Amino acid sequence: MSDLPLFKFESRDYHLADWKYENIMEEIQNFEKNLDEEHEIALKLTSFGSSITMIITSIGYQNPDMLYFYGFVNGKDAQLIQHVSQLNFLILSIERQDKTKPARRIGFTTSDKTD
Repeated sequence: MSDLPLFKFESRDYHLADWKYENIMEEIQNFEKNLDEEHEIALKLTSFGSSITMIITSIGYQNPDMLYFYGFVNGKDAQLIQHVSQLNFLILSIERQDKTKPARRIGFTTSDKTD
């Protein structure tokens, strides 16, 4: 027997939604760190023939390839279901609409159904 240490390597599929979700989460959290209490985050979605600004309240994913964005468009509840190969959005800082409530920060949820 060798005295060399055994290393355990985790196999990671970088094509799955969870990896893309983690990268998006990190970028958004870094962006939010620079926001003051008067601003919150929104996404400018550009793949609908025109641009739509969505105020994001939470993001989730489901492997192998779906991301979910929840929030508001023009003050109405909205959900974007997005295939990971179609990700294309601009992160924006916008002035918060409701001055009686604290600025929204995005929550992250997992919807991974591996059972």
